[in-house]
Amino acid sequence: MTASMLILIAGPYRSGTDGDPARIAANLRRLEAASAPLYRLGHVPMIGEWVALPTIRELGDQPGGEPDVMYETASRLLQHCDAVLRLPGVSAGADQDVRIARERGLPVYTDLAQVPRAS
Repeated sequence: MTASMLILIAGPYRSGTDGDPARIAANLRRLEAASAPLYRLGHVPMIGEWVALPTIRELGDQPGGEPDVMYETASRLLQHCDAVLRLPGVSAGADQDVRIARERGLPVYTDLAQVPRAS
């Protein structure tokens, strides 16, 4: 019997985009595409950018910059998450999320088919 989990979806966001807003948006859509299947399995999907982007916007041009807020937000979220779904693609941030999850003993799934249904 698997309880409903809060699952961080980790994968490329800015990686491989050369800063192109359209490519960044496409990466976010790929991350978000995993949210509905996780929800259908009975879990709560979470994407770090959903939290970090409004925070970055509200912080404005304060020291720390976007990558620091992105990485720190994911690190803080992982204190509350029960698992990580690592999507394909090169991403230092997603690799860091996986490392933190494994240090905490959280399951790391690399395919939606691996995620158990909540009962």
